[in-house]
Amino acid sequence: MPDQNITLTDAEHDLLERVRHQQGLDSVQQAAEWLAKSRLRKQSRQISGRGRALYPVDRKPA
Repeated sequence: MPDQNITLTDAEHDLLERVRHQQGLDSVQQAAEWLAKSRLRKQSRQISGRGRALYPVDRKPA
């Protein structure tokens, strides 16, 4: 996978540092990757419907 360079503000860098410490990661780059992957996983679960409650559908006779 090609590397992508991202310019961060000081606030964004501080946020990534906090994520890095919370997740026990070695670098800010790993923290950014972790955040991106976790967001992708969450979105794919919402799209696929995993974890959603299923309700019976009332059908009217034809």
